[in-house]
Amino acid sequence: MARRTTKAKARDNGQEFLDTLRELGKEKGIDEEVLFEAIEAALISAYKRNFSSAQNVRVTLSRETGHYHVYAIKTVVEDTEDDITEISLAQARTIRPEYEVGDVIEIEVTPANFGRIAAQTAKQVVVQRIREAERGIIYEEFQSRESDILTGLVQRVENRNVFIDLGKTEAVLTPAEQIPTEVYEHGDRIKAYIVEVKKTNKGPQIVVSRTHPGLLKRLFELEVPEIQEGIVEIKSVAREPGNRSKIAVWSKDESVDPVGSCVGHRGMRVQAIVDELGSEKIDIVKWSEDPAKFIANALSPAKVVSVAVNEEEKVSRVVVPDYQLSLAIGKEGQNARLAAKLTSWKIDIKSESQAAEEQLDENMNEVEVESDESFTAEGE
Repeated sequence: MARRTTKAKARDNGQEFLDTLRELGKEKGIDEEVLFEAIEAALISAYKRNFSSAQNVRVTLSRETGHYHVYAIKTVVEDTEDDITEISLAQARTIRPEYEVGDVIEIEVTPANFGRIAAQTAKQVVVQRIREAERGIIYEEFQSRESDILTGLVQRVENRNVFIDLGKTEAVLTPAEQIPTEVYEHGDRIKAYIVEVKKTNKGPQIVVSRTHPGLLKRLFELEVPEIQEGIVEIKSVAREPGNRSKIAVWSKDESVDPVGSCVGHRGMRVQAIVDELGSEKIDIVKWSEDPAKFIANALSPAKVVSVAVNEEEKVSRVVVPDYQLSLAIGKEGQNARLAAKLTSWKIDIKSESQAAEEQLDENMNEVEVESDESFTAEGE
């Protein structure tokens, strides 16, 4: 059997290279023309680095055979002063008689031993482009999931930053986004809220949070079918992460109890959320379009006697029984503070005896209010 010629081997190698390139492009979702152009640009750099750093060259990579050619680009001049970038008119006309001064011509200068360098360069370019494409796919995937929840495993903790393994990539939980009472250990499975997805030279950086109010909102949306179906709506959320939260819910169907839907049978729905948040207490209250009613509900578990509101300034005064004052205000003012965040109203709380001694602002209309039923969930 006759040996194959060098040209036949080169043809086979070239075709094999093209097939591999196209297959990789298809598999990774990269346009093959993008790969060809990137390889040509890289081969120019490789040629200049290894053979002629000053020469202006063009490299072509055949889309049919996979073969490459290097061409030196030179300007036709009467008398050359720079052999690297110029060619004399007399010499140019030995190539083609029609050439004139000022014409730009290309002369093939493909080195005989350029094959190994070309193959190595092409491989590096393909690997780099694939890496970039994969990073782009991951970025698009997570960028579209901003304001959603992800689940991952704690991979490591460095300088108080917690890195969460997501399989294809990792997310970072910075100290500011961590629940103060939580300790994160390697291998812990946790849920986190996607705050931001950034593009970086090393790939997408996914910033997540365990403290964002959106985490509580999304947990309820995932846990409560009535919210998923649009029957029950979360109107507002207020959190002091790791300690206590309040969530205001409303139902467009009068036959559906929004608070009860969120609590679930024997409190199972809300308990799953409490457990996920490290035993953070959660007050579930009913939202109302009546500001006085909503403010009274927001102060749960305290019972309210009356609420006076100034709608223009969004200021209210709440009166509670004397024995309920400390409960309404909460430890270090927490209950009142969360109620104010939940309603977006400034709330001044007075006991009945205090209110009796003070005169009500004439811009406020005081009404007696009976709070709707609420529910407070806490860790077992």
